[in-house]
Amino acid sequence: MIDINLYAQRSAEIVAAGRFLYSRGWSPATSSNYSARIDAQHIAITVSGKHKGELTEAGVMAVDLSGNAVLSACKSSAETLLHTVIYELFPDVGAVLHTHSVGATVLSRAMVGKSSLPLQDYELQKAFSGQVTHENEIIIPIFENTQDIAALAAQSKDYFSKNPEVPAYLIRGHGLYTWGKNMQDCLRHIEALEFLIQCEIEMIRISK
Repeated sequence: MIDINLYAQRSAEIVAAGRFLYSRGWSPATSSNYSARIDAQHIAITVSGKHKGELTEAGVMAVDLSGNAVLSACKSSAETLLHTVIYELFPDVGAVLHTHSVGATVLSRAMVGKSSLPLQDYELQKAFSGQVTHENEIIIPIFENTQDIAALAAQSKDYFSKNPEVPAYLIRGHGLYTWGKNMQDCLRHIEALEFLIQCEIEMIRISK
């Protein structure tokens, strides 16, 4: 049985995150999806098709780690399995955020033929959990966009089971996924990644 009070708390966190991310231009209109862990077998996740700048607790529902709705007739995000696979792999993950910023969309498309975004020598890399120096190289994988979410979930599960230290991934022409131990950590990762993505775009621009 789901702890209703904890479910309400996680829903409030998701709503607040959605309004913040919308205000930054990283989750326009009904794009993006967010989730937070309720317990070992359940997460709270945004309902499909909800405008993120107008999100309320009614736009959040509970699902199990197979993506099945719990205590709700609503439909969860079409990308629910991309969330649940992260919670299954990493028991300490408490939140997953997916955004559709211009930077993440454009940079992933600009990197045609490349399957990853390497980040190194940026001081802000230390915003990611476990990173203590700018000298480390962080590899952010880029997966090809697809409407076959089950296949993409399987691909991401395979990659992150082998590379558990990687904090995020890009879907080409689509957006960014990242996660953290709680919503605060996850939002920090989003902000850091958006900054680093903009830096990479500027580096491409001035190098021409």
